[in-house]
Amino acid sequence: MSLTSDVKAYAGGLGFQLVGITTPDPLLHIGVYEHWLQAGNHGSMDYLATDRARQYRADPTLVLPGCRSIIVLGIGYSAPGLQSFTLRKSQHNNGLIAAYACGDDYHKIIPERLKILVGYIEAQLGHPVQKRFYTDTGPLLERELAQRAGLGWIGKNTCLINLSYGSYILLAELLLDIELDPDLPWVNDRCGTCSRCIQSCPTGCILPDRTVDARRCISYLTIELKSAIPVELRPFLGEWIFGCDICQQVCPWNLRFASQESETAIKPQPEFLSIDLPKEIHLTPQAFNRKFGRTPVHRAKRRGYLRNVAVNMGNSRDDRMIPDLADCLSNDTEPLVRGHAAWALARLGGGQAQQALNIAHLAESDKYVLSEINAALDWVITG
Repeated sequence: MSLTSDVKAYAGGLGFQLVGITTPDPLLHIGVYEHWLQAGNHGSMDYLATDRARQYRADPTLVLPGCRSIIVLGIGYSAPGLQSFTLRKSQHNNGLIAAYACGDDYHKIIPERLKILVGYIEAQLGHPVQKRFYTDTGPLLERELAQRAGLGWIGKNTCLINLSYGSYILLAELLLDIELDPDLPWVNDRCGTCSRCIQSCPTGCILPDRTVDARRCISYLTIELKSAIPVELRPFLGEWIFGCDICQQVCPWNLRFASQESETAIKPQPEFLSIDLPKEIHLTPQAFNRKFGRTPVHRAKRRGYLRNVAVNMGNSRDDRMIPDLADCLSNDTEPLVRGHAAWALARLGGGQAQQALNIAHLAESDKYVLSEINAALDWVITG
């Protein structure tokens, strides 16, 4: 066997269902990336717009000087289709977490396997190699690299889509200073005339050039955004409390053809598939860390996560949520959480919600929270 085929076989044994190789040539989609930044579509993710981030994404040899090959790897994960999610929502008081985040954090799992893969390559060669490896954490246009390595195409929902795994794929990249045989790039666009993802997005964040306006994306709003969620977008979050899978759920490649294979280490855990909102809003910092410390949800931190839970409770339009939201508004230590609880109470409306807002108004001292309470009271009073 050649080194290339040997490395691919070993990577498969480590649990990488997809393995492709490409070169570190300059990337063609850097112009799309620059336009995306210039339009402000990255929102508050300023780290994406630094000079270093732009330069490195344009030329992988800046990430690893002397780079000669890039191994692009993918792990497929299972996720319920749209019908399964609809059935789950037939129960009341449940919030939704994106499927990839319902198990252990892949950022802690995949790098360890990449280290093992590097060790194997070095053992085969008999000497150390220069390397860099990432799993969506490095300054790389990883979906273009994956397409160039033959793993699939970039769909209209902006995700990489593979014929066997759909878009439920976690990507990783290993840059090396050795030459491996590159794969042929994927050249066919299999989305065709389908536009289900674009039509189904609640906020209309999917753009014609296969990028998203992050400022309107539910995943961005519930994970990356650290401040208050814009009031006009809160109703569109629906039941999502961390991430969003809608544009993937409706994709025919996921509904009909995607494999249901799942990486054991990141297999969705039952406790995260159905979140009881009235209980969740009372999570203490310690309880939050115990529950989500091993999962991607921890990235949002407790204040961001409970901010999302509060919005979800308001979107439920279930007035049984009012006592728990009222308690949160009066007692939670985080202003961001209290402010969104005020909005949720107004969205539920009625005399009980108004009474809770009035009581909180008398005791609140934080200017931001007071602004949310005042806006909520105006909304409740004027209807």
